[in-house]
Amino acid sequence: MKTRIKEYRAKYDMTQEELARRVGVRRETVVFLEAGKYNPSLKLACGIAKVLKATVEELFVFEAKELG
Repeated sequence: MKTRIKEYRAKYDMTQEELARRVGVRRETVVFLEAGKYNPSLKLACGIAKVLKATVEELFVFEAKELG
C-alpha cells in the first residue's frame, strides 16, 4: 500500500511526532505507515484523514493485488 501521509503532513507543516500524538499512536507507527510497511486499522486511517483534512482514499492508495 502506498500513502500520501508525508505529503499531507508537509502541507500543514506537521511533524511525524505531532501527527502520532494527535491520533494516539507512537511516532514509529507513522514512520511505518509512510514507508508502506504497515496497514492501519480503519479507525486509525479515519483518524489520520480527519487530522490531515483529507479522505482515506486520498491518503491511502491500495493496489489491485492487495484487494484480492
